[in-house]
Amino acid sequence: MNKNKILIADDEEQMLVLLSSYLEKEGYITYTAHDGIEVLDLWNKGTFDLLILDIMMPKLDGSTVCKKIREASKVPIIMLTAKGEELDRVNGLKIGADDYIVKPFSPKELVARVEALLRRSNDFNQKQNLIKLGELVIDIEGYKVEVAGKLVNLTRKEFSLLNFLISNQGQVFSREHLLDRLWGLESMGTLRTVDTHIKTLRIKLGNAGAYIQTVWGVGYKFEI
Repeated sequence: MNKNKILIADDEEQMLVLLSSYLEKEGYITYTAHDGIEVLDLWNKGTFDLLILDIMMPKLDGSTVCKKIREASKVPIIMLTAKGEELDRVNGLKIGADDYIVKPFSPKELVARVEALLRRSNDFNQKQNLIKLGELVIDIEGYKVEVAGKLVNLTRKEFSLLNFLISNQGQVFSREHLLDRLWGLESMGTLRTVDTHIKTLRIKLGNAGAYIQTVWGVGYKFEI
């Protein structure tokens, strides 16, 4: 099941319903906004894998919203507009949009472009040794972790613990196994050491800390 989250912004309710319907049939999770202010509000509260922005929106137009989001994120963005002139398309791409589609268009074509953009985005992330899971982004080589775009400072052991759990998503590990794997049998650590690191990690990750789940009587696992 596709779990990519897509934010669709358009002041036409009929367009929102149409695009949401087509994308949800393909397994995407969709969120909708009717104006630029609502887009930024939703953006600041959640994490999305792709944005579809209509240029002509009330309160804040799509171009302004695109510029603001581009200041902090490389999330794929598709711009929608009724204008078909070459200059408008060029300007849309210059402000940071990844693709540009002119109304009226085929919903199937838009879905195909969404799939292509997400595929390129995922390929780029893999090449950069990035892991993106919900609000969480991990740079394996750089030993960096971000939650909702904000850098989280982890110790090397906390990073190793998180990376190990993520690399084995859905699998439950006992405290004994984690202690052996990450601290070694010869270490002075105890089972309490594992619990303490899990607790600290959850706190530092904020909302994403809920991805580290306790399986009572067994151990811990990472799952979204």
